[in-house]
Amino acid sequence: MTSRRDFLTSASLATAGLALAPLAACSRETPTPATAPAPTTPTTPPTAPAPAEGPLMTRAIPATGEQVPVIGAGTSGSYEVPLGSGEFETLKETIRTFFEGGGSVFDTSPNYANAEDVLGALLDEGGWRDQCFLATKLAADDRAAMEAQWADSLRRLRTDRVELLQVHNLREWQTALPYARELKERGLTKYVGLTHYVERSHAELERIMRAEKPDFIQINYSVSAPQAAESLLPAAQELGVAVLINRAFDDGKLFAQVEDKPLPDWAEEAGVTSWAQMFLKFAISHPAVTAVIPATGKPHHQADNLKAGTGALLSEAQQAELIKMFA
Repeated sequence: MTSRRDFLTSASLATAGLALAPLAACSRETPTPATAPAPTTPTTPPTAPAPAEGPLMTRAIPATGEQVPVIGAGTSGSYEVPLGSGEFETLKETIRTFFEGGGSVFDTSPNYANAEDVLGALLDEGGWRDQCFLATKLAADDRAAMEAQWADSLRRLRTDRVELLQVHNLREWQTALPYARELKERGLTKYVGLTHYVERSHAELERIMRAEKPDFIQINYSVSAPQAAESLLPAAQELGVAVLINRAFDDGKLFAQVEDKPLPDWAEEAGVTSWAQMFLKFAISHPAVTAVIPATGKPHHQADNLKAGTGALLSEAQQAELIKMFA
């Protein structure tokens, strides 16, 4: 497996782009702008990805009891590639690794350039749709725009329904959430949710969650941004709201901090063999978390991510040590 030194070539660009295109997933790779030329980096891993050891852990969605694997996948950046390109061909192996490794939860958005088109094509060509717990979002400013966007999302995803429809970053949520619930009543989505990606919106999200009681929330949570554990995650657990975690890698910045740093001495007892696994296992070790959704376009990174969903969870002392390490 190649070094994680190749995870980001433009971390500063990814950080600057957050205000314009907030990530709903977390990735080692730098998102590729829709107008940029296709990357020239190799599109195949140097070695075949090793399978995860043992089955993935699952967690129950409180609203129904349905079990989903704790390691999911996102599409921001990594799935914004030209259809038919070399990167698209590599994604075929990446998504195969995900589903054959026991994954099911895939998160996307109409705001992620052509990611819905790419994911829809991959699910269709690979025959993975029935195995996929498919989540997308509403990200528009009025009812008419939402209706048009929803119809377009179904077309782009090549499906007639999704498992989870979320209001993206609370955008016009007073209109979007009732519309999502209408679609749920019509059987076009099984669950509805609310998302955000920064700590300063946690209080507002918690207030709306308590008032509206959605099936899901999606929030940022990582070793370098653990604030969600103070109130928002306990509130979700109290209310029976499922939780998806984005930005578990802090948009890749965490890898720069550990480039030459060894894992903690206790990593082996937790079954952790890479920093990516450590960051993901930190997220799923909180009992309120249903799944974490890191984005990657590389099969060997996908295989590594899945390994975080096996073995022991981190103790509270181990989680506290990580937070202190990255404070």
